Amino acid sequence: MRKVISYEERFRSAFRALNLQWIEHYFQVEKKDLEQLDHPEECLAGGGEIFFIIVNEKAIGTCAMYKTSATQFELAKMAVDPNFQGQGFGDLLMEHTEAWARARGAKEILILSNTLLGPAIRLYRKHGFEITHLGPHPDYQRCNIELRKDLAEAPLFTRE
Repeated sequence: MRKVISYEERFRSAFRALNLQWIEHYFQVEKKDLEQLDHPEECLAGGGEIFFIIVNEKAIGTCAMYKTSATQFELAKMAVDPNFQGQGFGDLLMEHTEAWARARGAKEILILSNTLLGPAIRLYRKHGFEITHLGPHPDYQRCNIELRKDLAEAPLFTRE
């Protein structure tokens, strides 16, 4: 049985471990990564949320929605255990986070990423995100692509 849940303290270490796994594999861990992974409560206190995909009582996927303004959230720190990739869990997180943001009056979702992460970029594009910037970004050394989804113009993505 799989389900998406909101943040629970018992999965705090999974949020950190799942994200460090992919970051360390492809890049170097940055100061901002550690701030977010070591202090997830700051995301929650700022009006955001952290989600987990739970399979057999184990967190196998996660992502965070950071509130960046009254009408915008940043989808960040998205990770799925490599043993569970390719099974639709990324789609599940994308659908859940978008519905959650819409329910809170969001007009836009932002994603900062890297073009090296081809499967992730394809997932974001599949869900209606448009590339708005290519090149360096001030928040992360590894970031070289910015994507956005205008929720007012785009219908809620659902799999058929």
